[in-house]
This record gives sequence, C-alpha cells and structure tokens, in this order.
Amino acid sequence: MKKMKNIKLLSIGILLLGGIACTDDLNTTPEYQLSLEQLLQQDPNAIGGIMSKLYGSFALSGTQGPGSSDINGDDAGESPFLRGIINLEEFTADGMKNRWGDDGLDQLTTASNWDENNKFFRYLYNRVYYTVPQCNNLLGVLQNVNVENKEQVIGEVRFLRSLAYFYMIDCFGKGVLLTEANNGQSSPAPQASRLELFNFVESELLDIENDLPATNDYGRANKSVARMLLAKLYLNAEVYTGTARYNDALTYAKKVIDEGGYSLDPNFVHMFSGDNNTSPEIIYPLIADPLVSQSYGNTTYIVNGSLSTNTMTISQFGATDGWSGHRATKAWYGLFGNLGTSTDVRASLFWTTGHTYEMGDYKEWTNGYPSVKFRNSNFNSSSVPTSFSGTDFPLFRLADAYLMYAECVVRGATGGSMTQAVDYVNQIRTRANASTITAGDLDLNFILDERGRELTMEGHRRTDLIRFGKFTGGSYLWPWKGNVQNGTAIPSTYNVFPIPVKALEANPNLTQNPGY
Repeated sequence: MKKMKNIKLLSIGILLLGGIACTDDLNTTPEYQLSLEQLLQQDPNAIGGIMSKLYGSFALSGTQGPGSSDINGDDAGESPFLRGIINLEEFTADGMKNRWGDDGLDQLTTASNWDENNKFFRYLYNRVYYTVPQCNNLLGVLQNVNVENKEQVIGEVRFLRSLAYFYMIDCFGKGVLLTEANNGQSSPAPQASRLELFNFVESELLDIENDLPATNDYGRANKSVARMLLAKLYLNAEVYTGTARYNDALTYAKKVIDEGGYSLDPNFVHMFSGDNNTSPEIIYPLIADPLVSQSYGNTTYIVNGSLSTNTMTISQFGATDGWSGHRATKAWYGLFGNLGTSTDVRASLFWTTGHTYEMGDYKEWTNGYPSVKFRNSNFNSSSVPTSFSGTDFPLFRLADAYLMYAECVVRGATGGSMTQAVDYVNQIRTRANASTITAGDLDLNFILDERGRELTMEGHRRTDLIRFGKFTGGSYLWPWKGNVQNGTAIPSTYNVFPIPVKALEANPNLTQNPGY
C-alpha cells in the first residue's frame, strides 16, 4: 500500500464549493448548502477543508471522486486543470505527442487547425474561471469572520488566484479580471488585456510575499512558492507585455535559491516517483494520492497515459493500467545524443524496446519512445501497483530556479554572475551524471536544450519555446509540427490559444484573439 499523503479533503469543504458552469456565467456564485460566512462563524476550523478544496482544484476533477466534475458539462476525466496544462503546454510543443486523436486532441498534438470550438481549450479556460470565483468568494467572506492565521490564509488564497490567472495570461493572453469586488455582480465583466492581467498578478504576488510564511505544510504556498511564480511571470514578461524584466526574474529566482531552504534531490528519478513528497527539491507540488484524491487528470494521466501492456511491463512503474497514449519524440530524446551510450540518467527514462526512433505516424503507439520519467512506484521503498497515481506533480522545483537564474544571466540581467550560473547548471548536470560545461558553452541555445532535458513533461515547454522565439514560424521544426511528419511552419497567431466559443457567447465584452 502506498503511503497516504496529508490531504484533508474534509466533507464540509466539499459541500461548500459545488459545481458551476463557468462559461455560462464567468461571475457565477456557487450555491451553498450553508453559506461560507455562516459556516466559518460556527466553525472557524472548517477553513482547513475549504482550503484543501481550493488547492485540489488544480489536480482533481470534482468532489465526489474521479468520475465527478466541478464544472457542469465538462468531462470529469478530460477536464482537470493539470491535465489541461499537460495537453496545452507539452503536447502542443516538440517533446511529447499523443496518439488518441479524440475530438480535438489531434489538433493540439500536431499544432494545426486550432479554433475556438476545441474542447481542450475550453477545459483549461473553464478551470481558471472555476478557481478564481471560488477564491473571490472566500476572500469576501474572510473580511467578516475570524480564522486562525487569517492573514496567511488570505495570502494563500490570493496566491491560488494568481496561479490560475497566470495560465490565463500565458495561454490565452486576455480574459476577464474578477476579484472579490465583483462578488454579487451579475453583469458581464469587461475584457482585461494581457498587460492588465499581468499587472494584477504581479501586484498580488508582491503584496502577499510578506504575509506568507517562510515554510508551510507540504503542498501549501509559502514565500518561495509565491516568489517562484513571480520569477516565472518576470521571465516571460517580454512575451506578455513587450517589456523585458530579466533583472526582476533573476532577483526572485535568487530569493528562492538563497532563502527557500531547498536543495537538489540527489536522485533525479525520486522527484517523479510515488514517494516524491520526501524530496528536498520540490518547492510546490500538486498532490496526488491513489486512495484519497483519485483523478484521471492528475499524474494518473501522465503515468498511465505513457504506459502500455502491449510493449511494456507496467507493474515495475507502479501501475495496473496502461492507456497507450503518450510518447516522446526525437526532439526530446535526441537532446541526449545516443541513448544507448549516454551516461545521463535522464536519457535512460525512455522505453525503447519495441518502439522506433522516428515517429513516422504519431497515431501508431510503437512510433516514438514512451517516457517513463513519471512513475507510480516508490523510489525509496517497495510499493504495490495501483490504478490511480500517488505521485505528486512538481509544478515548481529548485532545478528550474537554477536554470532561470542561468538564463537571466545569459540574457544580460544584473545581480548575478556567469560563474554562479555555470555552477548551477553543472550541479544539475552532475546530479544527472552528465558532463559538466564551461562558460563558453552556456548560451541561450544550450539553456533551451538543457531545459528540455531537465523539465520536459513538467508543463513548461510551450512557454519556453515561445520565449525563445522557436514555437511558431519555421526556424525550429519538430516531428508533426503543423501536421507534417518532419515539421512545418505554423502561424504566429498560435502563440496564444483561441478564446473558447462558449466564453465568447457568455460574455459579449470578450473578443477573439487575432487570426482565429
């Protein structure tokens, strides 16, 4: 049996935050069996369950198990937030492809024929505007009730709202800006630009930095978690706003590194195993548990989707089910050179037996190598395979902060040094048993490749390629880009996704992104 993690999905919190249809009304207030204010006045300790529900909204589909959905009309298996991050950030990029092709997934995995009717765009959009109103409702109530560590709780809720908005900024480039000031309003909210959303998230994160503790319970926000999100916001600021903020990105990455108390996990594979809750490197996880928090949309999607009983022995990875869906492409495993002779630990995390190096047909399971980076087996102890994954998803971890530091230095940011940047990169490579580099090796091309080797399948790749100017156009091609086996150029409009048609229908203030 796997160790159950400290997840408190209290029934009282589950009752409070029921399902809504976000695109029917972006400012919908959920119907409560008991109002939040009444509940917290009667039982201030209920805040624990409510907060668990908010944190869980990024990995779980609903409150009644893996077949339930918080959002009316959205498929419980397909629509969870983390599954949307993988679909939109990884399968649209170079390193990972999916073969199922069901009703819109082909368009993502080939970066072609995107339009506002694709349900996978709607799923992520809906998830943002499910989480945001939940945060707003709680923030409004917290003005009138007393709970333990109230300012910290408020800071955590504002972080979760900022995290949701970050994906709106990154993926769609605009939306509506809803805060607790909008509670009770029924008229459609005005459209907010990417810059307006950016400025709001920046101000929120700066404002809560001192309200969050230096350390917190596993899976909850602390100072480093907020700083990591702020560093990511600044790292991509030139894409989001037209103004580079690499000095600021370096400042906050450095704060995470110097003040967070995290250290590189000596074992790379440990961070993607069923007992990764003990890793010293993970800054912010999305928690999974095979019994308490089952979901088809947390790491179950990654683990089971990358396995198949046809070509693999899946029990060694802690799974009982293989869905034969996801495979890496040579754009990822090709970064390691010859996999058979590479000493890099990360190069060993591909299943090659029975599979071809070239992905001649992305719908053919044996074309391309499945990634076994994520697995459901424990690293430090034995474990029994389970249908659902208990492996937490490391949304933020220290190696990413190291690579952000190095990138900012190479891009000319002040406040860091090339010596330190090289050292951080070499710590990552030494941990992976890869050869070390010198300052002469550390340029932007190397950093992008190293981010691919280290972070692919962790929800960053599309964003990275856009920041490096290599996602759209034809300067960098990968297998099945533009629905061509060897890749072809795709339009610059694809740097953001289309606003879903149901959102446009629900709010006349919204306009479609150019080119769709």
